[in-house]
Amino acid sequence: MSSSHVYKKVEIVGSSPNSIEEAIQNALDECGKSVRNMEWFEVVETRGHIVDGKVGHFQVSLKIGFRIGKD
Repeated sequence: MSSSHVYKKVEIVGSSPNSIEEAIQNALDECGKSVRNMEWFEVVETRGHIVDGKVGHFQVSLKIGFRIGKD
């Protein structure tokens, strides 16, 4: 039997006042509450919110790939 898989992608945005890495983890944590079988992510955009000339929030757009169908 073949071990091929089928995947679907969703795009989400995570944010954090502390770091890009934390923004990614926040996005994965929240997405994981409703999406099963997450397999990979792709950072497609990074940006930030400026407050008084300083970083207020880091924002990261991610594509999350998750496996669908039979395991």
